[in-house]
Amino acid sequence: MYLKHFSLTELPFSITPDTSFFMNRAGYQDALNVLTVALRSGEGFVKVIGEVGVGKTILCRTLMKAINKEFVTAYIHNPYIKPDSLLFAIADALGIKYKDSISQHVLMKMITLALLDSHRKGKRVVVCLDEVQAMPVQTLESLRLLTNLETEKRKLIQVVLFGQPELDALLDLPSVRQLKQRITFSYQLLPLNKLAMQAYIRHRLQIAGCHSSTIFTRRAYESIYRNSNGIPRLINILCHKALISAYGEGRDKVTHKHIKLAAEDMEHTRSKRQSWLSSLVPEFMRWSIGS
Repeated sequence: MYLKHFSLTELPFSITPDTSFFMNRAGYQDALNVLTVALRSGEGFVKVIGEVGVGKTILCRTLMKAINKEFVTAYIHNPYIKPDSLLFAIADALGIKYKDSISQHVLMKMITLALLDSHRKGKRVVVCLDEVQAMPVQTLESLRLLTNLETEKRKLIQVVLFGQPELDALLDLPSVRQLKQRITFSYQLLPLNKLAMQAYIRHRLQIAGCHSSTIFTRRAYESIYRNSNGIPRLINILCHKALISAYGEGRDKVTHKHIKLAAEDMEHTRSKRQSWLSSLVPEFMRWSIGS
């Protein structure tokens, strides 16, 4: 595609949460610092709130990578998980062998023994849950009961909740008030401002092998910010499509016109008879572009 044209070794603006592209500045490093300090100090519940596409998942994966030598980690990304399925997921993360017919009571005892064993070996256990705003209240309550397991000095299991702003409304429910009281650290992940957005784009280009800081023009940056409101996922989509547009025209710069075309395509891809992309790249290349 456009990799060779712009001297890139990989796609810089994939929407897959690749931890190698994590930007250790702006609010992301602050959030990571808060999370690692909270977990290392033994806090039971930690919460991270952020809008859709703001970068919660890549933060979660970077966190797990950063603490994997000190912690046994379980990552649960299915928000609709039931209480018993939650226990099975945690048991799997702990390497517990169990029969298919095991009862919830027996499984809970096995998890408790495994947590105590991890504690004796100096390994802490943390469960990271994504999209928690959609999680059933019964599952949250089951999670709270799990965190009751503790020694005289430390919790045997710690939990990090990642969710959209609606999570706060869920935690305000009377039936979840006990869990809310146990959240000792929280962080709100915000969209990028203009300067942070430019640093974000340049950072991803550099990680992908491009050391030029002038691929995007000043007006292109302004257009990206106007059309994305600083949301990283939208920035990635706009930049990816704009690079294709510039490549299709044989240009070595991405201008505000390319961003405008990319923004129009994001809004009308499904309804247009013929995308602007049709005149720029061959048919076989279009499979990799999607909103």
